[in-house]
Amino acid sequence: MTKTTETIKKPEFTGLRAIFWPVHNDEIKKFLPMGLMMFCILFNYTVLRDTKDSIMVNAPGSGAEALSFIKLYGTTPAAILFMLIYVKLANILSREGLFYSALLPFLVFFGAFALVIYPNREALHMTEEAIKAWQSAYPALKWFVPVIGNWSYSLFYILSELWGSVVISLLFWQFANEITRVTEAKRFYGMFGMIGNFGLMLSGYTVYYFSSIGGDAAARWGITLNYLMSFVVISGLMVVGIYYWMNKEVLTDKRFYDPEEGGKKPKKDKPKLSLGESLKYLTNSPYLGLIAAIVLAYGVSINLVEVVWKGQIKIRFPNENDYNAFMGQFSFVTGVVTIILMVVGNNVLRRFTWFTAAMITPIMILVTSMIFFGVIIYSNQHSSFDAFMGTTMVMVAVLFGMAQNVLTKATKYSLFDPTKEMAYIPLDQELKVKGKAAVDVIGGRAGKSGGALISSTMLIIFVGRTLADLAHVLAVVVIGVVVIWIFSVSGLSKKFKALTEQRAKEAA
Repeated sequence: MTKTTETIKKPEFTGLRAIFWPVHNDEIKKFLPMGLMMFCILFNYTVLRDTKDSIMVNAPGSGAEALSFIKLYGTTPAAILFMLIYVKLANILSREGLFYSALLPFLVFFGAFALVIYPNREALHMTEEAIKAWQSAYPALKWFVPVIGNWSYSLFYILSELWGSVVISLLFWQFANEITRVTEAKRFYGMFGMIGNFGLMLSGYTVYYFSSIGGDAAARWGITLNYLMSFVVISGLMVVGIYYWMNKEVLTDKRFYDPEEGGKKPKKDKPKLSLGESLKYLTNSPYLGLIAAIVLAYGVSINLVEVVWKGQIKIRFPNENDYNAFMGQFSFVTGVVTIILMVVGNNVLRRFTWFTAAMITPIMILVTSMIFFGVIIYSNQHSSFDAFMGTTMVMVAVLFGMAQNVLTKATKYSLFDPTKEMAYIPLDQELKVKGKAAVDVIGGRAGKSGGALISSTMLIIFVGRTLADLAHVLAVVVIGVVVIWIFSVSGLSKKFKALTEQRAKEAA
């Protein structure tokens, strides 16, 4: 055996560094800014996720069941509209201009919501009496009425939902896929998530701290919103600043980024397809279809579980600040567990096959959701306020739902997101940009909308019933969705392996 062969087979990192810091010293200038971007983006994502639920679930005449209607009739059309505009702008603007144009409107709205819209909500919304009157007149649309009556809350909810799809799934990961080599991705992507989840921990504590401020309930909630939205705007501007710096100081160095490396073409040579041609191009790709399938499956399954869980939280915490404080604690715990699983997941990505890493998330959702639905079905057969091991069944359901969500989200951040993003890397430039926009924005939203369609249809058919009453039906649906997910992972694994090998041969 030659010395060269021995060098090639020698591992890049050993010991604890291989587990916790698989980054070369000369890569830090590229890696750390990306990690900090993820930190700030996930900080905002968690603050917005917790706050939007507190606002909408506790709005006049509303409840957790209203979330299904707003996701289906509000968030999904907004996601489709965004994708249409984004694909059109992708043919006009530079990569930097596209990033700023997509991100900055979010920050403007969230700042305006806390300073202008919320203080004037009574003048902008229907009165609670009017909402209840419409609900009595049209009982089948009971949960749709507060979505319209509290329209600014609904708009806040929609844009908060889109933050995850647009800024995390599309803007950040598209940027990462553009500038990261496959060999770097196996080491970097799991680490991005781990650093980002320190932001999740910080945001969870921030939400809990400001939601626990004493005083009159209505005044407290207004103060809480001002603080939280201020942090969201500041954190978002930090993302813009880091992105600007990277384009000026990092991507101009060919050690970190070479647009012609691996067959990539400079932007000026990229084909400019029309909107119709782009959509046709995407629908003709079975590879993208399989990525869309796993994104859809995740969205449907997690939505069906979450909406039932949030209904239990409202019963236990009927006040906005109390609800938000609990969600802050939930986010903090999620961050801690996710960081632990990030270390495990990062090593799974490097030591096992893509298929093995991608299979863990659907199995986790299947097992934990069945346990949660079992608790709900049991509580339906007994009084929700019967004592069980020293607490009420409502609190038991809240805690089991929290455990389910913590484990599911931690697995998503540590394994689902990195494996999904790795699947984009071997694709050509057109599919990376426009295909990712279609899959992540429309696919991600359609997944949640699929769950919303199922749950909202049930509420319309079974008038007067809650989703907790229909837990036995939802459990069967989740099982079916996860089975489809598993088959999609299997098919995508084969295509990913073949395409990666093909790109390696082309590069050689």
